[in-house]
Amino acid sequence: MITTVFPIEDIPTVGPIQRIPKLVRYGRKLGRFFEWCFGFVALMVGLAVLAAIPIVQFLTLGYLLESGGRFARTGRFAEAFIGTRLAARLGGIVLACWLFLLPVRLLSDFTYTAAIIDPSGTQTQLWRVGLVVLIAATGLHLGMAIALGGKLRHFVSPLNAVWLLLLISRGGYYGRARDAVWDTVVGLRLPYYFWLGFRGFAVGLIWIVLPVSMIALGRIDHPLMKILGFLGGAILVLILPYVPFLQMRMAERNRFAEGFHWLAVRRTYRRAPWLHAFAFVIVLLFAVPLYLLKIEAVPSEAAWLPSLLFVGFIFPSKVLTGWALARANRRVEPRGFFWRWSARLTFWPAATAYVVVVFFTQFTSWNGVWSLYEQHAFLVPVPLFKT
Repeated sequence: MITTVFPIEDIPTVGPIQRIPKLVRYGRKLGRFFEWCFGFVALMVGLAVLAAIPIVQFLTLGYLLESGGRFARTGRFAEAFIGTRLAARLGGIVLACWLFLLPVRLLSDFTYTAAIIDPSGTQTQLWRVGLVVLIAATGLHLGMAIALGGKLRHFVSPLNAVWLLLLISRGGYYGRARDAVWDTVVGLRLPYYFWLGFRGFAVGLIWIVLPVSMIALGRIDHPLMKILGFLGGAILVLILPYVPFLQMRMAERNRFAEGFHWLAVRRTYRRAPWLHAFAFVIVLLFAVPLYLLKIEAVPSEAAWLPSLLFVGFIFPSKVLTGWALARANRRVEPRGFFWRWSARLTFWPAATAYVVVVFFTQFTSWNGVWSLYEQHAFLVPVPLFKT
């Protein structure tokens, strides 16, 4: 009998030391996942705040169109989530500043209360001195944390002054900080998103302005105007199935003329009919509940809260529209006759129901007839101007 003896050092073992690198890798992956989730939430909040500001809201529309357009160009779902890492960094800075300023606001309230009780008293002067000192210390700490990079560890570290002095003493800090700030600002691509959103808005408005105006004129108490309003609704039903895909095609190819190439949309529909139908139904279905938020006017200081719901509903509809175009781009031959015509039967009922809902919103919205032009499924996510 032959006995094989393995040296102890040749026996593979997995001890605590060997597990550390694997745990570190898992920890990093988990940290990056939570960073992405936080970045996505910060991105949605930021888009909602921008959407509540007239004219600036074209940035939000441009981002939503670019998300769907990238999905359509690349066919990769991850491409629809643009800038989540950068949003995580900027959102973390905003959140940290807000948290660190809470004691300042609290002390400010105490100082204001003391000034009401005894304006010239010693206690009031002490409160004021303490408030000034706290404001200066908090501002200095936040400034150094942002100057070091604005990461979480910079806001909780008490040694920011030491690290900042070391960086400055090594030389070249100003140039690196300037380049980093410039790269961040350029990376936001604000002019691009604004121009894309403005063109997407123009494409949608040009397509729907005539039938919507006819519907608006239908409110005039005259038989001819009633007929004109009905014809406007019928025309809008025929146009709506093209509008979201024309806008997305414009964003995909970054050419304004593509927003009117309706024959190309018909060809893409033939290659992915049911996905086009599903995306169109979701676009309209997610737009309908948002009209409930327009029944009563919201104070301007809280306008971003309903805007968050608007963006939250519009974003997935844009992504689905981009997905439909991406699926059509990967196919060469059109689908069969049955698939094309069965999917087509879903467009007209959905469009008709949407037009009926939109017609009655003029009687429930705070903007009356003007609300007919506030088509947030195709134009800016929230009303362009609020009255």
